[in-house]
Amino acid sequence: MKVSIIGAGLQCRRRASVLVQSTSEILVSIASQAPEHARAVANQFSCEVDFSWKETVARHDIDAIVVCTPPSSHAEIAIAAMRAGKHVLCEKPLSKSFDEAQEMVKVAHDTRRILKCGFNLRHHPAVIEGKKRCEDGWIGKPLFARCRYGHCGRPDYENEWRADPSFAAGGQFIEQGSHAIDLIRWFMGEISEVACMTSNHYFKKQPLEDDGFAIFRMNSGATASLHTSLVQWKNLFSFEVFGNDGYICIEGLGGGYGVEKLYLGKRDFNLPFQDLVIQYRGADTSWRDEWVEFTNAIKDNRNPLGSGVDGLRAMRAGLAAYEAQRLRRVIDIGEC
Repeated sequence: MKVSIIGAGLQCRRRASVLVQSTSEILVSIASQAPEHARAVANQFSCEVDFSWKETVARHDIDAIVVCTPPSSHAEIAIAAMRAGKHVLCEKPLSKSFDEAQEMVKVAHDTRRILKCGFNLRHHPAVIEGKKRCEDGWIGKPLFARCRYGHCGRPDYENEWRADPSFAAGGQFIEQGSHAIDLIRWFMGEISEVACMTSNHYFKKQPLEDDGFAIFRMNSGATASLHTSLVQWKNLFSFEVFGNDGYICIEGLGGGYGVEKLYLGKRDFNLPFQDLVIQYRGADTSWRDEWVEFTNAIKDNRNPLGSGVDGLRAMRAGLAAYEAQRLRRVIDIGEC
């Protein structure tokens, strides 16, 4: 399968690194609105340069496209690519607005192309094993979940596209928080209600939030809390799910987030508290494993793990949270 990447930033480099190591896919070209950026990355990975995304989409020698641009252009590029017969892996959040994301999912259905949202956290080994344990009944009925996810912002963050509402779907809450919302949905089921508070604590020059809290209620009645922040001054990932029989806790994602660990515990009123701890050492393989899932979904003609629909529903919950913040009340997601 021949692949092109649109966008030449950090995510492009992550995706390209996986592609050039593949024995079954070929990275053909990279496109960017900044040709000098595309040329630099293309030289690094020994592939061609396309000077516009429209040129890439029109190519007849491309089977799939990876969209690594800001959310404001996701829908236009992905829809054009799918209508041109290409499969699409699109970074999260799926688009800048719910209507655009909904149209992307519709076009994927109509064209019978595979649309995947970039939720690589689903492919971390501790997350995969934790999900398996939950499905096997380790925790029993899920009762509540907690997620803390964020990092230390950069000195020039206010000048990046992520801080610009004309490019981004929102601030830190939906930008990095989309991953956490997706995990909450995946482990706990569909979200029915949300309350939210966002803040701009430190990066005052940007109009978008640098910090956000949300509380979700699921259709099942279970609850979940999420805090995602740029102002905690260190990388942190913590995801916990508690059920009536036990719990799973995931800490770290490797690299700057610390060693990835899975804690497994059981409810027992008579024994001392104890956890089974599994440590996953070594390089982060989630980008590679997500790509394998995408290509397997194409081969099998099935929805991938972390599909366009998953991206759409995560966006719906995230945008409903912003509406809850605006109205200062709990929002029924069905209202949005």
